[in-house]
Amino acid sequence: MNELYLIGDVARRTGLSVSAIRFYADEGIVTPAGLTEGGFRQYDVHAIARLELVRTLRDLGAGLDDIRRVLAAETTLQDLAATHLRLVEDRLRQFRARRAVLRTIVRQHTTTEQVSLMHKLVSMSDDDRDRLLTEFWDFVTDGLDVHPGYVERLRSRRPNLPEEPAAEQLEAWIELADLVRDERFRTALRDHLHRIFGTEQGKLMASPEMMARAERHRQLFLEAQAAQQAGVAADSPQARDIAERMAARNAEFAAAMTGEPDAGKSRRALAGFDRDKPAEVRAKMTGLNLIVRYGTLVATINGTPKPDPDKAAAVQEWLAAALRQGPPDGHRS
Repeated sequence: MNELYLIGDVARRTGLSVSAIRFYADEGIVTPAGLTEGGFRQYDVHAIARLELVRTLRDLGAGLDDIRRVLAAETTLQDLAATHLRLVEDRLRQFRARRAVLRTIVRQHTTTEQVSLMHKLVSMSDDDRDRLLTEFWDFVTDGLDVHPGYVERLRSRRPNLPEEPAAEQLEAWIELADLVRDERFRTALRDHLHRIFGTEQGKLMASPEMMARAERHRQLFLEAQAAQQAGVAADSPQARDIAERMAARNAEFAAAMTGEPDAGKSRRALAGFDRDKPAEVRAKMTGLNLIVRYGTLVATINGTPKPDPDKAAAVQEWLAAALRQGPPDGHRS
């Protein structure tokens, strides 16, 4: 027997209001199974199930026409869900962009013109972002007389904003995009690069051979950093071995740059590391600070480790302490 329910019972079962149930009946979406002698609407279990589906679809943002097509089997529930999923994801991206802009406005004094610009920046397509960075590096490296491989290495340092970026990544993109459009920043960085690489020694530093040496040095530093962060004692044979190899690597680098090998000088420089001196140098080197800021923002956007001068200094102190212990037994230089 097909039991029938009055509209009040249907409302309690579906969570819809009586007026909503009447609306869907009037729109021909879910009609009652019949009427009582007094003219009250009655619904069977099939109608109740359809009303529950209608409520779910409405909660998910479906319109009346979409619901009609689903109930009439003109479209599948899966196709409808896929369409609305795309809409929801687009809306989420819009909300994340708005949140990034609003957070930036809250943290700083922002003009009306800047708000408009920030909104455009977070709404950029991948192609738009790529063109912006290409134009920036074209300007910064224009006329830079170094090996093309080094220029390409500079130009490859680009942000890759993920499809679903975190607020921090969007905020970093806003700052970076604003930065690379800033004429003072662009000019200062270009002047720094031309000044550094405008000498014969600078050109040598950007050569493939020196870049390869720099990469080997970076890999050795990462080995030292991993050991230091793992708690390896500075007076251990492992630490002393790494420190001796670093001192030798520094001496080789200096000899390649100056043509005057002085292993003792390189070793003394590493063993006498003073945390305050690099900080003083960084504070005075505007160009270096510009590069570090750019690199920090790119790392934030890409979700990769950010430059951390304090961590780097801690590793240098660990190497210096290890080197002062003397070479380990059986050390190979």
